[in-house]
Amino acid sequence: MRDPVGMFVYSVASSFGIANITMQLIIGGIGVGLLSIGFYKKNGKSIYIFSAIGWILVGLFFYLYSEHYVEIEDPVLILMTAAALPCGVMLALWEIDVKENIPEPLLWLKGCVVWSMIPYYLIYSIPILNMAFVYTTAISTEVVLEFVGLGSYQSASMRIDLYGSSDIPVSEWKGNRWILSEPLGEAGFFVPMEKADGTPVSIIFILACSALQSMIIFVGAIVSLSSVSWKRRLRALIISIPTIYLLNVFRNVGIVWLTDTYVHWSLYGVDMFNFTHSYAAKVISLFAMFLMAIVLFDLLPELHKNVIKVMDPIIKIIDNITKFITKLFYPNKIK
Repeated sequence: MRDPVGMFVYSVASSFGIANITMQLIIGGIGVGLLSIGFYKKNGKSIYIFSAIGWILVGLFFYLYSEHYVEIEDPVLILMTAAALPCGVMLALWEIDVKENIPEPLLWLKGCVVWSMIPYYLIYSIPILNMAFVYTTAISTEVVLEFVGLGSYQSASMRIDLYGSSDIPVSEWKGNRWILSEPLGEAGFFVPMEKADGTPVSIIFILACSALQSMIIFVGAIVSLSSVSWKRRLRALIISIPTIYLLNVFRNVGIVWLTDTYVHWSLYGVDMFNFTHSYAAKVISLFAMFLMAIVLFDLLPELHKNVIKVMDPIIKIIDNITKFITKLFYPNKIK
């Protein structure tokens, strides 16, 4: 059974002759644009309406990824993307509730999303940057694999997965290198990994392998702290971004080596690649980001303060919804 929300959105896209991925990007682009208005025009009248709509659209943008993660059986990202739309609705309700009296934590969260999504959109939409991130990720993994003696690997020539078509070498692609003018397939620009003798390894590197999403989340969270001096913000960025990059390189190294070494390994039908990529690496990455957040909370107490205050109204809304449902179905339990 397919997700009804996704079916509706993509049927609208189909009626206008728009590719699914393009429709999703349009939704996200409009959403972050509306949030940008709410972030930079914080004192404007009725700006909260733009922000409320923006939160719902941004939540829908991430929610639409959940169908893909169900297909590849990635439980962590299924949970995170599926929760995006309900969270977006709750943040929209918060905007409507406070109207022009925007609390600092909500303003910070708005800036965090804006400063995270805009850089990602730019990198994704400018092929030369997109390819640079993908190629750098593949090369850095190859170098570390060689350095630590885990085997002799090399990056194959970059290819591009075209929407509704097969993949081709980037050298044969006639598209614009500076502005993405056509929708990409699921893999987008990718670099296959192979052994030094040219034997293929069943792993490719795509933009998602670069940890770009993790890095820009921290960029958004730190840069949007407008009450903190740029000196302190830059110090936090210098600590967090290179650390995330290096941790991701070692994550990729582990996935490549384990997948290529234990080809026939399986646990309850889950092969080594899916186990390391969708389970082990996700748990380790989330734990590493948790430790990183603790370090940043020490450097930037304002960040910790905003995170705690952002969670408080969301928890209250969840509590009120729970009480409403309980009262609806079990009226005698709530007095």
